[in-house]
Amino acid sequence: MNIPYLDLSYTNARLKTEIMGAISKMLDSGQTILGEEVRQFEASWAAYIGCKYAVGVGNGLDAMVIGMKALGIGEGDEVIVPSNTYIATWLAVSAVGATIVPVEPDLKSYNIDVNKIEDAITPKTKLILPVHLYGRPCDMEGIMSIAQKHDLFVMEDNAQAQGATTALGKTAGIGHINATSFYPGKNLGALGDAGIITTNDEALYQSCLALRNYGSHQKYVNHVKGFNSRLDELQAAVLSVKLKYLDQWNDERKKIANLYLSKIDGSQGNLTLPTPALENTWHVFPILVNDRDVVQEKLKKDGIGSLIHYPIPPHLQKAYQELPFKKGDFPLAEHIAQNELSLPIYPGLSEHQVTYIAERLSNACHINKY
Repeated sequence: MNIPYLDLSYTNARLKTEIMGAISKMLDSGQTILGEEVRQFEASWAAYIGCKYAVGVGNGLDAMVIGMKALGIGEGDEVIVPSNTYIATWLAVSAVGATIVPVEPDLKSYNIDVNKIEDAITPKTKLILPVHLYGRPCDMEGIMSIAQKHDLFVMEDNAQAQGATTALGKTAGIGHINATSFYPGKNLGALGDAGIITTNDEALYQSCLALRNYGSHQKYVNHVKGFNSRLDELQAAVLSVKLKYLDQWNDERKKIANLYLSKIDGSQGNLTLPTPALENTWHVFPILVNDRDVVQEKLKKDGIGSLIHYPIPPHLQKAYQELPFKKGDFPLAEHIAQNELSLPIYPGLSEHQVTYIAERLSNACHINKY
């Protein structure tokens, strides 16, 4: 049996007629930059999230950078980020010249530990940047309460949790300004790079509109130094089609995750299963396993693809060697990086395939059990 880590053909093939129709409509319109398709998707996404405004941009990293620029975050400011995340979260902070302040995760959720945030706050702190890692929302009630107490901004990195719901509403609709990526492998993915900013603040919205387009609201009139980061009309057309199916796809992911949880023997001493959560959209199904690389290679020989999210924590990346961090400074992030393994999870994965993966994983872990 051959099971890739990610297979987009199931969803893309079923929507091919709709997608091609949307692309054809876009071509016929003659609009290729910031036209009707972008406006329509922005409105649909804002309505889906439950917020007032959305600004389509080139990718998720740009969404964070532009969002921080709109907030006025820059040199001399400190931004609280997770110690365990994809490096893009840290890169966005670096791009605006602010100082990165990492906070360790809660190992039950893999998200930033709310109980550790206040210890990281200083007079220079301006922003908390939580990441809804692997599809599981952060404790946004706790984070927003801390932000209000200390007069701080909150920006959600929603790259991995499209459609997730919390007690405060959908992710990307809770913080003061929020960023979402539509990279092809996301729960809602474009056919290339794409991203979006969401907010309920009109002033921030207007600022982002200008910043994404060279700092201009009016052609050839530039009020600020901006960027060229505009959501592509083609990608907006594709995303409008796919958005209609996001909840259905997330439900399929939840069913697959529940199958894994029921079929994988979590009592094995060298394997830790993710903690179930109703609000999780399961962008990733992460396990922690001893001898991770050996287990991954065994699964590969059995025809099962897998991925590591992420093998090197940001503080140990060469890109951040100038920061005063060393191995051992963030042991929980390092523990996850050394042991995390992501199993296949996507719409179209069958119960038979999940059963096979669970069986082969159990065998691989038994072989390597201490």
